[in-house]
Amino acid sequence: MDKSTSKELSSAEAVLLGALASGVNGATWSVLKITFLMLGVCLIAMLSLAFISSDFVIVGNVLLLVVISAVLFILLNGFLEQTGFVSVEQQMEEMGISQNNSSTDKDKDE
Repeated sequence: MDKSTSKELSSAEAVLLGALASGVNGATWSVLKITFLMLGVCLIAMLSLAFISSDFVIVGNVLLLVVISAVLFILLNGFLEQTGFVSVEQQMEEMGISQNNSSTDKDKDE
C-alpha cells in the first residue's frame, strides 16, 4: 500500500482537522482571512447602498457591523500572535490519526 503523508491532505481536510483539534493551522487561518475579506466587501457594499438611500438608521447599523467585524478580526490576530500556529502534523498526532503511527504499527506487527 502507498504511504500517504500529511502533504497529501487537501485544504478542506486541513480546515476540518483544524476545527476539530486544538490550535490553528495555516489552512484554517487562510480560510478565516478570506471570509473576513468577503465580509468586508459585503459591508462596504451595504454601506454604500445605505448612503445612496439617505437612510441614516441603516448607515448607523451597518457602521456598527463594520466596527464589530473589525474588532473581531483584530482580536483573532492578537490571539494568534500569542498562541502561534500549529502544524497539521501536530494536530493529526494529537487526534491519533497520524499516518506515520499507523505505518509503524503495521511494521511492528510483521
